[in-house]
Amino acid sequence: MATVNLSTVLWRKSSRSTNYGNCVEVAFAGHAVAARDSKDPDGGSVLFAAETWTAFIRDLKAGRFDV
Repeated sequence: MATVNLSTVLWRKSSRSTNYGNCVEVAFAGHAVAARDSKDPDGGSVLFAAETWTAFIRDLKAGRFDV
């Protein structure tokens, strides 16, 4: 994946995030989606291809990761 500039992206946190700090933030940057720990925004992020992120969210909503 090409280098993605995350300095100007808008990070979003789920409205379902808890008050205990267990939050993931995501940012959409062209054909990539970045995810980071909201407690440590300078600690780095993980990039996903948009198609991969879409598949992950679809599977999450379908309950494929429920234990």
